[in-house]
Amino acid sequence: MKRTFALCLALMMLCGCTSVPSATQSPTEVGEIEINYITEATEATEAPTEALTEAKKSDAEIALESMTLREKIGQMFIVRPEALGGSKTSFDDNMALALEEYPVGGVALFSGNITTPAALADFTKELSEYGMFIGIDEEGGTVSRIARNNNFKVKAFHSMGDIAGEDAARYVGKTIGNYLKKYGVNLDFAPVADVNSNPDNPVIGKRAFSDNAETVSGMVSSAINGFHEAGIMTSIKHFPGHGDTNADTHTGYVRLDKTWDELRECELIPFADNLAKTDMVMVSHITLPKVTDDGLPATLSQTVVTEKLRGEMGYDGVVITDSMEMGAITSAYGAESAVMAIKAGCDIVLMPLDFEENFEAVISAVENGEITEEQINASVLRILELKDKYGLLK
Repeated sequence: MKRTFALCLALMMLCGCTSVPSATQSPTEVGEIEINYITEATEATEAPTEALTEAKKSDAEIALESMTLREKIGQMFIVRPEALGGSKTSFDDNMALALEEYPVGGVALFSGNITTPAALADFTKELSEYGMFIGIDEEGGTVSRIARNNNFKVKAFHSMGDIAGEDAARYVGKTIGNYLKKYGVNLDFAPVADVNSNPDNPVIGKRAFSDNAETVSGMVSSAINGFHEAGIMTSIKHFPGHGDTNADTHTGYVRLDKTWDELRECELIPFADNLAKTDMVMVSHITLPKVTDDGLPATLSQTVVTEKLRGEMGYDGVVITDSMEMGAITSAYGAESAVMAIKAGCDIVLMPLDFEENFEAVISAVENGEITEEQINASVLRILELKDKYGLLK
C-alpha cells in the first residue's frame, strides 16, 4: 500500500509541473516558464523564418534575382547616347524605346553630347532615372570634354604632368568632381595611372602625372580622394600601363615588350597601390607578348584580366574595357569582341562599335553555354553593388 501511495504522489507532482501558474507565482517559483521561454528561443534560432533569411541579402543581390538575362547583359554595357538611336544631346522617345529592348547600364558622354550647361543638366537628369552610370573622360588637361567647352565656366587645368604634389592632385580631383556632380555626371574615366616613361609616346605624355611610378601612385591616390569627396566614381587607366608604348591603340595594334616582372617594377605600381581605393579599373588594348601566349590585346586576354589583375593582384572590383571603338579592336575583331572581353573577365564593355550586334552576341554566348550565367551574375553583382554604394540602384 505504501508503494502505491508513493507512486501516486510522484505522478501528481509530475502533473503539477504542467499546470498554469497563478498570478501570484513568480518565474522562479514555477520553473516551467523559463524552460518554455528557452525552448521557444532555441526553436527560433534553429528555424529562421523566410523574412529573416531575406533580410540577410543585400539590395544588390535582391535586385539581381529579379532581373532577366537581357537586363543583366544590359548592365554590362556602357554606350554612347546616340547608340540608342536617339538624339546626341537630349533624351527623347526613341531613346526610351531603345532602353526597353537594350537596358544598358550606362552612357559615356563626349564633346558631341555636350552643348550648354542647361542642356547637359537636363539630359543627365533624364538618364539618371534609369539608374545609369553617366561617365565622361574629364582627366584635366587636353582630355576634358566639359572644361574645354567654351559654354562652361569651370576651372580648367593645363595638364596633369604640370600638377605639383599630392595636395594639388587632390584639389584637381575635387574641383573636377564638383562640376561633374553639378551637371549630373557620376563617373569619371580618370585619373590616369600610366607612368610617362617613354618620351616618344604619342598618346599618354602629360596626361600622366609623372615619369616616376611612385610619384604617379601617390598623386593618383590623392586625386581619387578628391573625386570621392565630390561624390564621383573613378576608373583608373590604362591597365597594365600604356606609358611606355610608342604607338596609339586608338589607331591600331600596339605592342609592349616587357615581362610581367618588368611591369611590376614600374607600370604596375600605381595600379597595385590604388586597387583598393578606385571604383573601376580600365584595361587597355595593348598586346603583351612577353606576358601572355594568346597574342590578344589585354582587354581580351584572360591571362591579363583574370589571372593577373584578379588572381595575382587580388582585385575584385569592377573591370571595364577601354573603348571598343578603338582601332586596336576594330581592325581585327568584330561582334565577337564583347564576348571575348567578358570571357577574359571584364565586367563592362565600353562603347562597342556596333552595340546591338555585340549585345546580341553576348546573349547568344550565354544561351549556348560559351559564357556561363554564373559568370554574368558575378559581374552584374559587382556592378549593382557599386551602383548601390553611390545611390544609383533602382
